[in-house]
Amino acid sequence: MEFNLADLFENAVDHFPDRECVVADGDRRTYKEMDERANRLAHHLAAHDIGPGDHVGIYAYNCIEWVETLWAVFKLRAVWVNINYRYVEDELAYIFDNADLKALVYAREFGPRTAAVREKLPLLKHTVRIDDGSGVECPELDSVDFEDAMNSGSPQRDFGARSPDDRYILYTGGTTGMPKGVVWRHEDVFMALGGGIDPTTNTKAKTPEEMATREPDSQTCMLPIAPLMHGATQWAVMAGSFTGRKTVLTAKFDPKETWRLVEQEKVNGIMITGDAMGRPLVEALVTEQDKRDLSSFFLLVSSAAVFSPTVKDDFFNHFPNLMMIDSVGASEVGNNGAVLISKDNTKMGAGGPTISPLGGTVVLDEDLKPVGPGSDVIGKIARYGHIPLEYYKDPVKSAEVYVTSVDGTRYSMPGDFARVEPDGQITLLGRGSVCINSGGEKIYPEEVEAAVKSHPDVYDAVVVGVPDERWGSRVAAVIQARDGATPELESIQDHCRSKIAGYKVPRELHFVTTMQRSPSGKADYPWAKRIALGEVAA
Repeated sequence: MEFNLADLFENAVDHFPDRECVVADGDRRTYKEMDERANRLAHHLAAHDIGPGDHVGIYAYNCIEWVETLWAVFKLRAVWVNINYRYVEDELAYIFDNADLKALVYAREFGPRTAAVREKLPLLKHTVRIDDGSGVECPELDSVDFEDAMNSGSPQRDFGARSPDDRYILYTGGTTGMPKGVVWRHEDVFMALGGGIDPTTNTKAKTPEEMATREPDSQTCMLPIAPLMHGATQWAVMAGSFTGRKTVLTAKFDPKETWRLVEQEKVNGIMITGDAMGRPLVEALVTEQDKRDLSSFFLLVSSAAVFSPTVKDDFFNHFPNLMMIDSVGASEVGNNGAVLISKDNTKMGAGGPTISPLGGTVVLDEDLKPVGPGSDVIGKIARYGHIPLEYYKDPVKSAEVYVTSVDGTRYSMPGDFARVEPDGQITLLGRGSVCINSGGEKIYPEEVEAAVKSHPDVYDAVVVGVPDERWGSRVAAVIQARDGATPELESIQDHCRSKIAGYKVPRELHFVTTMQRSPSGKADYPWAKRIALGEVAA
């Protein structure tokens, strides 16, 4: 059996036509309505010469039109490209050009930015404008209004056969450098991120119909908080759509609004990206829990960013029976595995969680050989089997990350250090590109950050290395303190020494009023380093 993402969605539509599929800021679509509107948009795009292999950008906050566009593009066997709504003109020009966009669906608010780089994009032939209520006018783009595009297309599902080799591209910024497009086959990304491999049994789905029967008859409801331009939320939406789930979206993260939506929509699970969302969310419970019915909520999933033990403890204090999952993966590799967190065990290994690896996940040594259980070798986490094809138009980076061992096995190895425990579990240590070398000792920032953030006066922290005449590098912590608090270096150091080795303890502090992170919650290490070096004002 072969798998295509549009086919999987249409299979769910046929099984659950009248179920709610997506709710976004008051807009609602059943599976049947989502399918018909996606068909209409697909026919409109096809009438403007968009077809198999063509690239269509989506440039908007989370909204119902974002989801309708992604299914419309896949129905045509075209490729949609996620656009970071925080990009300014130079970054937009880069990604529009790098991604070879032929069409663009954008929110009205972003018209002027798009128009400013339009002349640099000879491949861009057609634009569709989502009315977001901003009232921004940009007639020079000559765009078609989203609803007019809908009305011009047929609602019929009359497309040709599709292929498991159709492409999906996920642009990822990572922790450094310009964004890169990770190119996947539909079938591979379904197995790696879309639920094609059941994480509880490590078994593969055999048919699309099997996906439609995986969840109980009563519909579950998930609320992924991160932007749809981030892979975690894309896959929360798509994977849920294959099984008949209801997904709730919100344009911008507001912790109190999140809890209101949990009550209103009877949300069962929330998906966050680590502390950046988890910490304000749990702190909002101080005022929200007593005035809201949150009895439907029983699942919290974190992915793609550090989720500190102290924040996990806070959630369990409010919801003692909460099911909590800390998952690990990357755009370049897929889902590496996860760990089910219990109330009595919220600790994590040095730098990150200790996970149960998903099938195909290994740790490789310097010779690209798998590290055995209990070895003292620190290697890099990797995955084989269903992995991406390449980085789009970047053969050099592709050769660095997608490697082949002497026995012919092809791996995806993005650069995260890891250790294999005696029981076969894998402990994540952190990304090598931000590892600090102090006197020959490797220090993983995520581990130090977790220790620093557990201090009662610290709200958020990012750790970087700065030059040191004696040790080569020393640990510097960029800190956002809690309101009204000003923790001293000695207090931070004393607190950290009870949790990490002395050579890992921060030697200097730099205070900021607001921590700069990506919309998905990832630390901005280049910015933090500039703060620590005094190159930009804190």
